[in-house]
Amino acid sequence: MEERDKGIVGRCFGTAVLGARGQLVVPAEARKELGIETGSKLLVFGHFSGEGLVFIKAEAAEKLLNIMSGRLDEFARLVKGAKSAEFGKETKHRESKGSRRKT
Repeated sequence: MEERDKGIVGRCFGTAVLGARGQLVVPAEARKELGIETGSKLLVFGHFSGEGLVFIKAEAAEKLLNIMSGRLDEFARLVKGAKSAEFGKETKHRESKGSRRKT
């Protein structure tokens, strides 16, 4: 894999085997590189049409949510502006149709 693609695709740390009690061991290299320690909380998501799992550190998800919630007002303004522009186009289109009929 090309070096430039590693950030997009992610890194494979090896394999893990599910134990009889449903426990999964995260490879040591992954734990070290990603800062996962005993007691770390991971969010678990199903992915790849039910064929895979994705684990995300809870604090990383929290950071993302904080960034997103801090920008909600900005997103709301953008959506409102887009809707207003769309409404303006529809109104102009209707008005131009109406003015053509009168002539």
